[in-house]
Amino acid sequence: MGNNAPKPPVISDVARAAGVSVPTVSRVLNGAAYVSDEKRLKVLQAIEELQFRPSAAARALVQRQPKLIAVIAGNTSQYGYAETIRGVEESARAAGYTVSITVVESADDETVERAVALILEQPIAGLVVLKFDPPGVAALHRLPKSIPTVSVSGVRETGVPQAVLAEADAAEELVGYLLGLGHRTVHHVRVPPSRKEDGRTTGWRRALAAVGADVPEPFDATWEPESGRLIGRELADRSEVTAVFCGNDEIAMGVIRGLAEGGKRVPDDVSVVGFDDHPLARMWSPPLTTVNQDFAELGARAFGMLEGILGGKRVRKFSSERPTLVIRESAAAPRS
Repeated sequence: MGNNAPKPPVISDVARAAGVSVPTVSRVLNGAAYVSDEKRLKVLQAIEELQFRPSAAARALVQRQPKLIAVIAGNTSQYGYAETIRGVEESARAAGYTVSITVVESADDETVERAVALILEQPIAGLVVLKFDPPGVAALHRLPKSIPTVSVSGVRETGVPQAVLAEADAAEELVGYLLGLGHRTVHHVRVPPSRKEDGRTTGWRRALAAVGADVPEPFDATWEPESGRLIGRELADRSEVTAVFCGNDEIAMGVIRGLAEGGKRVPDDVSVVGFDDHPLARMWSPPLTTVNQDFAELGARAFGMLEGILGGKRVRKFSSERPTLVIRESAAAPRS
């Protein structure tokens, strides 16, 4: 027999009944920023009509004693996401904070609104948003400006304070390395971008443009290595392909497998490079030339910026580090 008991109202129900946004209801509850008298009245009426009772989280916000950092991410299983979150969590724990993680599974309005509502019902001191993908970008744009927030990404943009990895510069250096080996151009297998084009693809284009090389149409992979394998099979049938730059190491591993299935050897026939320096990159056959991104340090920098904001310190808008090139055995000069 199912449980047909009505669910207690949540903050998103109040927002819907009042005809306002979830952040507006949150501001009324915690008094963190100005809300017009008209909107405040609508929210209070909706609270009374729905018999909404603010959670302990909301009461903690009012008392101004939250010790919880919320992390918003579009994924937690991918290497870069997981390591960044680890960096945030370890640094926050050392500073006496606990961390909650909310996954935003897609960028559609309903999913993002639901995730933001869940976050705002917690007694959060501040937010770290992983802006690696469209769901992270969408969530960042829905958050109230009254809550201290730091974003994490590979591209420097205006807005909230950001901890950044200079991916475009690193990608340009990596593709330049392949061109320096004598490859006439470099094909690109990109991972899903957070916007129209991410820094890794931008750096690839810049490196090719710098030497006047042809810019091939990029191949679009998913986050799954299997998609790289299928693209590798396709690349194996194209004799003009001598070098491939992949958006991350897992996709590069898939591409190498697909090339092998198509009868091509790496790096004898085709050079393949990745990005991120995944722990398996050095163990792969052949070991991957890639770019080392210290994601855990990136997460630690993001929390350090947030902690400074919470402490009332003057914090710079950007904290940027350039990833480093790691040369291994998966790239070589093209055969004459």
